[in-house]
Amino acid sequence: QAQLVESGGGLVQPGDSLRLSCATSGFRFTDYAMGWFRQAPGREREFVAAVNWEGGSTYYSDSVKGRFTISRDNARNTVYLQMNRLKPDDSAMYYCAAEDRIGVPSRLGHDYAYWGQGTQVTVSS
Repeated sequence: QAQLVESGGGLVQPGDSLRLSCATSGFRFTDYAMGWFRQAPGREREFVAAVNWEGGSTYYSDSVKGRFTISRDNARNTVYLQMNRLKPDDSAMYYCAAEDRIGVPSRLGHDYAYWGQGTQVTVSS
């Protein structure tokens, strides 16, 4: 049974940094691309970042490129999202997800088979 558990969210001020973690189990981690999505109240779910199966190729939305970094540790079945220079518009529930793909990850949430419960990020002064 697949499980994805996010952690690391919290309340921070603009300009601060957070590092989110997503610990996974119950599926063959290296067969899956991993992605991060976010959703704020009243907004649609938004693609944030994705990384291919071995960690060498990363993809970002324009809104976070240059500030966020996605990475994965295949020895620990864990994916990370380092978030720097946070802005109030980054406030959202952040979800990690797994896609059964060996190649370029999808930016579409419906292509991802497994999802975590989310971790809240709030950026406010």
